[in-house]
Amino acid sequence: MPVNWSRLQGVRTLTLAAAAFGMVAAMASPATADDTPTAKQILADCASGVGKCTFNSPQLGKAYLGDFHRVSDTLYNCSASPATESMTWTDSVSSSDSLGVSIAEGAGLEGIVNLSVTETYDHTWTSEHSEESSATATVEPGEIGWIARAQVMQTVSGVWQTHYDDRHWGRYTWFLHDTIIGPAPNDTDGKQNVLVVMSRKMTERERQSCSGARKGNAFDPARPLMASSAIGRLPVSPHRGSQGPAGQERLLSAGTDDGRSAQVHPGDG
Repeated sequence: MPVNWSRLQGVRTLTLAAAAFGMVAAMASPATADDTPTAKQILADCASGVGKCTFNSPQLGKAYLGDFHRVSDTLYNCSASPATESMTWTDSVSSSDSLGVSIAEGAGLEGIVNLSVTETYDHTWTSEHSEESSATATVEPGEIGWIARAQVMQTVSGVWQTHYDDRHWGRYTWFLHDTIIGPAPNDTDGKQNVLVVMSRKMTERERQSCSGARKGNAFDPARPLMASSAIGRLPVSPHRGSQGPAGQERLLSAGTDDGRSAQVHPGDG
């Protein structure tokens, strides 16, 4: 049977064309999810120096007073008269990030943001603020008292630009929009850090603990007479009623970090 060479040639040509089309299609196929980095991966490369990073076009938001949080141990007054004691307080406030990355923990990231803010606004930026001091608290009989503090906070928004010498995830440069909330210096935009003395009536269990330990005296759980789950930096509200039932908090006094009196209004925190 004679061979139809023209037909075979046509088949071969069609096969080569199909193979070539497959190669082009493979080269032009869209990137998969595995080809897209996470924000944490990009910023990890910024922190390590694998990528060359800048924080572009920083925009500072208006300063505001952050949430009140407990910064001292708790004073229990088991006596029959008001108890006054000097209480040490310690506070550490760090930043939060819209990308879910800790700027403070990422070595190098804080410096990049600070450089950008300093060049644009001519003042430094920090991701953390720590402070400690003491304040005098007076607690009524049958109540417990503690110190709470609110830090001046401020946002800074900008765009992370990360450049690689070689392609990473198919590109040389990646951009990430980010907003960072961090502590601001006292008196930024006229806002002052605020320190408040809080108190509430003891619960029945707390009152019972008074009967067996130095009855008639005020005492501090720092000198262990009872375990207190209330010690620590827990959210508190300085805006509740003046003298509610056990468990309800009330504001005794308020002042700025430097000792000046302060007015605390709903919405400040």
